[in-house]
Amino acid sequence: MIKISQEKVSVIGAGLAGCEAAWSLANKEIKVDLYEMKPKKYSPAHSYPGLAELICSNSLKASRLESAAGLLKEEMKLFDSIVIEAANKTRVAAGGALAVDREKFSDYITNKIKSHPNINIINQEVKKIPDGYVIIASGPLTSKALSDEISKKLNKNYLNFVDAVAPIVLSESIDMSKVFMAARYDRGEPDYINCPMDENQYKNFYNELVSAQTVVLKDFEKQKVYEGCMPVEVMAKRGYDTLRFGPLKPVGLIDPVTKKRPFAVVQLRCENIGQVLYNLVGFQTNLKFSEQKRVFSLIPGLERAEFIRYGVMHLNTFIDSPRVLDKYLRLRSDNKIFFAGQITGVEGYTESASCGIFTALNLFRVIKNKSLLELPETTMMGSLYNYISNPDIKDFQPMGANMGILPELNLDKNIYKNILKDKQKKYFEYSKRSIEDLKKFLKDFEN
Repeated sequence: MIKISQEKVSVIGAGLAGCEAAWSLANKEIKVDLYEMKPKKYSPAHSYPGLAELICSNSLKASRLESAAGLLKEEMKLFDSIVIEAANKTRVAAGGALAVDREKFSDYITNKIKSHPNINIINQEVKKIPDGYVIIASGPLTSKALSDEISKKLNKNYLNFVDAVAPIVLSESIDMSKVFMAARYDRGEPDYINCPMDENQYKNFYNELVSAQTVVLKDFEKQKVYEGCMPVEVMAKRGYDTLRFGPLKPVGLIDPVTKKRPFAVVQLRCENIGQVLYNLVGFQTNLKFSEQKRVFSLIPGLERAEFIRYGVMHLNTFIDSPRVLDKYLRLRSDNKIFFAGQITGVEGYTESASCGIFTALNLFRVIKNKSLLELPETTMMGSLYNYISNPDIKDFQPMGANMGILPELNLDKNIYKNILKDKQKKYFEYSKRSIEDLKKFLKDFEN
């Protein structure tokens, strides 16, 4: 019989990173106190009582291996990720992306966590960092009390940015005669609802969008907006064609009625397994609810759309990781405290979840007096954590998985010139190298 460690770890926050951390430690026979303030207290953006609640979107991005998001998922599988397991169990149609039914996804993880004998869930707000080993995975919406406590521990100011959530509409309220089903470039199944616009329709929509009324900004909303979740109305004000090169880009899509590429396209992605709810892709917004109804109803097919959820904005908070964390995401000033998830400055669901895995593995090794885990820089996980902990980075901003943070391929340019010229082929080679290196590393590391 395996002897359970007498050491106990406190994990603060039961989002994606916290659940991954607790799950990984518990499976290594470490007792975990998992703190989650819901359902006693909710952040401004949370509403579902379950663990691992998804807020901005129900998509974990692309699944294909030649994408950064797909590569990260493959790496996480090698660590028995509970998030990837749950996503595959509760996925909904989304073309080449891995999207999930939010509630079923949360329920799946909640049930797994609750049933684990080594995890004790404590439903209360943490106002003081517990003694002993701790992983702080409180997320970008950390409560003020805990934020103040962390600030004292870091003796550093937070960096703040504003995040925005896209609206969701009822599928039966969409006029399907004006839209078409397709996936961009025909990748995967035709799971997206595409609302095509001609030039006049786009011009009318654009003019109304940039002149629409927004919610009066609070102090926190006057902070810098992160590019990855830019409100659609803010993006539009950058220029007439900005949206057409962003969330409304028509490339890779052909309207079956006109047999041509539309001037602009609004895409809707399925939110749940029953295909009842769809969110407006890239339409994070801070418009007043009445203005969202008025302006977004100008989109072809959404004239009579029933909005189940309107877009909202909320504060996201992250620490100045390059200054306060080491390469293991451990607090430089206290080697018993680790940070994980979006509070570290990783951006995205899988990025946050993988961060929980990484910190848990290293904290386990600290407890067992083993050498710590430093992943190869050729892996997406390794490069991402190297980036957010790199003290040479002065103006630190959130970073998501992308091929640009990986080291260049060491390929003979004469032999592999065709691969290097083709972006998809090149990215596949990046991914192949990453998986091979990670598998070898884990095998050698355990030996």
